[in-house]
Amino acid sequence: MIAEKPDQGTRLAAPYPSEKKQGYIYIKPNPDFPEGAYMTWAVGHLCELVPPETYESSWKKWSLQTLPMIPQQFQYQVTKGKWKQFKVIKELVNKKEVRSIIHAGDAGREGELIVRTILNQAGCKKPMKRLWISSLTERAVKEGFNALLDEEKTRNLYFEAYARSCADWVVGINASRVYTLLFKQKGVQDVFSAGRVQTPTLALVVKREKEIANFKSEPFWEVKGTFDYNGKRVVGKWIKDDQTRIESPEMANKIAQFCQNKDCLASDVKKERKQYKPPFLFQLSSLQSTANKRYKFSPKKTLDIAQKLYTRGIISYPRSDSSFVTKEEAAEFPSILAKLQKQSAYNDLFPLKRESIMNDKRFVNAAKVSDHYAIIPTEQVPNMDKLSGDEAKIYDLIARSLLAAHEEVAIVDYTTLMTLVDDRALFQSKGQVRIQEGWQRIIKSTQKDEELPLIEKDEAGKVVSAEVTEGKTQPPKRFTEGQLITMMKTAGRHLDDESLEKILKDTEGLGTEATRAGIITMLKDRKYIDVVKNQVFATDKGVLLIDSIGNAVLSSAEMTAKWEQRLKQIGSGDASPQAFMESVKKLAAKLTSDAIEASGTWDLKDIKIEPSTVSKKSLGKKIGDCPLCGSEVIDKGKLYGCSNYSKSKCPFTISKRILGKPISQTNAKKLLTDGKTNVINGLKSKKGTFDAALVWSAADKKITFDFAKK
Repeated sequence: MIAEKPDQGTRLAAPYPSEKKQGYIYIKPNPDFPEGAYMTWAVGHLCELVPPETYESSWKKWSLQTLPMIPQQFQYQVTKGKWKQFKVIKELVNKKEVRSIIHAGDAGREGELIVRTILNQAGCKKPMKRLWISSLTERAVKEGFNALLDEEKTRNLYFEAYARSCADWVVGINASRVYTLLFKQKGVQDVFSAGRVQTPTLALVVKREKEIANFKSEPFWEVKGTFDYNGKRVVGKWIKDDQTRIESPEMANKIAQFCQNKDCLASDVKKERKQYKPPFLFQLSSLQSTANKRYKFSPKKTLDIAQKLYTRGIISYPRSDSSFVTKEEAAEFPSILAKLQKQSAYNDLFPLKRESIMNDKRFVNAAKVSDHYAIIPTEQVPNMDKLSGDEAKIYDLIARSLLAAHEEVAIVDYTTLMTLVDDRALFQSKGQVRIQEGWQRIIKSTQKDEELPLIEKDEAGKVVSAEVTEGKTQPPKRFTEGQLITMMKTAGRHLDDESLEKILKDTEGLGTEATRAGIITMLKDRKYIDVVKNQVFATDKGVLLIDSIGNAVLSSAEMTAKWEQRLKQIGSGDASPQAFMESVKKLAAKLTSDAIEASGTWDLKDIKIEPSTVSKKSLGKKIGDCPLCGSEVIDKGKLYGCSNYSKSKCPFTISKRILGKPISQTNAKKLLTDGKTNVINGLKSKKGTFDAALVWSAADKKITFDFAKK
């Protein structure tokens, strides 16, 4: 049996008598395996596609003349540093007494690719069965081993993942090299990577960055009225044609003056009752989005924590793209809820209004369960006190979503009161009252009740006051990391072509549940985006790449939509991976030729990009003298820091990136010698961007800002 990771292998072997060995577990003879078995594991991607120079020695050198690089036959190699475990697997699968293999990787495309690639590299052609489970509890493991699938059932998923992997290699390698080389010709020295999913994702961030940069704030005025209806006070805003904003202060002041001390009338009172159903059960992207909104967790952090909880057997498979469960899972809910009730964190929430949701298609719908069902707590409910703080937060979100599914709808009454002053000026007041808390007693709503006093239609009143308030139109907000995950998932909204929109809807947008967090992390690592206080900014480097690519197919969600459609057809056995790869090779050739042609129009004379890689020559180089202890301040790679830190723990450092902007050696030297840097444009704060110089404050012993005068 081959699992995907060591801890997963340990969980799969746990129900059986066993003996731990170096790199594998020997499972002793038992009713499920009468002759015993070997359980071993990969360490993630144990094998990888070989680098370009393996195919052609001339491909090692980065040159436009060698592009596009398209191998005739793709090859894999064992990943550096993972040979030891590969040898263990190879020896085990080729043992004479081993007559068959159980593929026990994660039940999805990537798991399919990882284990089958290892077997191919090991030259193993023995009969194979597939373990396909969504939970690592003892019950699920034993049931899975007793209901193994024939390997043909999942073979097309391997072809899909293999085609995806090779296609991403072809596009990524060629696009990255062509843009890096073309930028170098124009004097921009850095490595630029591009790819099928990362580039359209970056394009979404750059588009929002430009919307913010190009936004022109306009002032507006509103008139706020306070009214007295027989001792009942109400506040409302002047409104006309559904608009409360007034373009000139003169008009606003005239309205306010007109209303002073006038009589008024409740010209209309409307009540609307709305019901809110409990939220769907979590899939990975909705869990990542919620954890980011609630706790500011990055998508990667949420996935890493969820993976740990899954490996320990306390939640179901986390990389799920479904919000539904089958009736088999729903049948276990009463038992899981009974165990949750014993936890002090949830005891007060019981009894729940519904004993079973078995017949509620909002949650239980086998037709909408793809490879995996929704992320739910398993029957192995943990002691919450034994979980780390962050683990408890993620588990709590998942547990509460299941509890909320067993609750009633939340009911809210919305009231809109229209106040007419002297038969001319109309004001609107709004209020809301929660009639039934329902599931919102479990997942608290952020909306506060603002109850309006009971006022009847045509009731007479008096204006107490009318005041003018001034405001400014606000630019669109930057995405949070959680919102970016959602944007990737719903990228179809950005397509004009309805059929392509449907494709992205069906295939869950840019990337997959399993890969989106990694794409965002990659964009951060490659210095295309910055995340400051959970807000996503496009860097100068990211903007430069997207501007240069322009409207080429590489930066649009359209290409991903078409690819995802074909890949899905490969996975279902309805399309040929060979035909798909032929079209990918043609695309790679077009991408490179289009980029070379477009580069003739680029004007990059004034573009300066701080290189994302640390030069070995600069490491250890003296920048200046430490203002705290007088020792040398040196380049330490990710920061400039005091060379005396190891001896005296002198804490002086200058970060190489402050509020989204790179701090060059030149500015670091100026700060140490003159006490002040040059003005740095475009520093990013929560309220927007600003220009300032960095200043060393000897009194406060810290770096502060000297704001540039407008």
